Amino acid sequence: MSLLEVRNLKKFYATQKAVDDISFSIERGTIFGLLGPNGAGKTTLLRMITGIFYPDEGSIIFDGKPFHATDDILKIGYMPEERGLYKKMKIGDQAVYLAQLKGLPKAEAIEKVKHWFEKFEMQSWWGKKVEDLSKGMGQKLQFVTTVLHEPKLIILDEPFSGLDPVNANLIKEEIFQLAKRGATVIFSTHRMEQVEEICDQIILVNKGKKILDGKVDAIRQQYKENLFRLTTDGPHPVNATEGFKILQQEGEEWVIQLQPQANTNEVLKQLINAGVPIRGFQEELPTLNDIFIRLVKGSHVASREFQSTNV
Repeated sequence: MSLLEVRNLKKFYATQKAVDDISFSIERGTIFGLLGPNGAGKTTLLRMITGIFYPDEGSIIFDGKPFHATDDILKIGYMPEERGLYKKMKIGDQAVYLAQLKGLPKAEAIEKVKHWFEKFEMQSWWGKKVEDLSKGMGQKLQFVTTVLHEPKLIILDEPFSGLDPVNANLIKEEIFQLAKRGATVIFSTHRMEQVEEICDQIILVNKGKKILDGKVDAIRQQYKENLFRLTTDGPHPVNATEGFKILQQEGEEWVIQLQPQANTNEVLKQLINAGVPIRGFQEELPTLNDIFIRLVKGSHVASREFQSTNV
């Protein structure tokens, strides 16, 4: 059974349809990517899932029953893109206070905060104030306060923003562990390369509408173009055959495209017979960024944004 189902959700503002008839479901223990450029409707969608906004139309089913914010909010951990920590409050006291707001008794809250602070090497921060932290340190604290009450659903909006590679990897590994222990994670971002590495399932949204959703591997297979990368010992003159065409030759790296009915073994045999030593042969699947740009080709703004963020 799915932990979360979104059914025909709509949210309208005066000048735009922020979320326009979006439906999807998320299996328990899944890392789910919510993707789209800035202004696509991602944040509005998350705010409806967490009960901050009410939908104009549609319904949300959470943990097998209609979502009710008063009852279900304690089962959710939400890390918004715009962070919500108290700048003047001491870090340890703040983490304990937020854990109590999520329903933990004070003694248990202190115990869990100490556990997470030790895990993330934050013990020396206890008496510091948020305003004294770097952005990356603040990110780690916000992540801890989001997950320490062990919610069933964890929502992370741009969780890697401001993190150095070491701490980004620390958070990434913890996301994997949380999902392995049964938590369901919604990971919202516009960085496609992060999603391919982390997520099991995704939904792509643009201008308030769902473009596609499904398993990451299945989507990449669905949009593949029969491209293969060959590794040789250098350039070799080869005539294109009926089975494939050569798109690119740069030193030891070749990119070829097989015709729809071509057999890979036959193509390899032709290349070998033509005197090309094959050291490597691997299918080139499209990236999620490639797929998104293809699907929203008419939206030049979205294409430029995704290209610039993946340079």
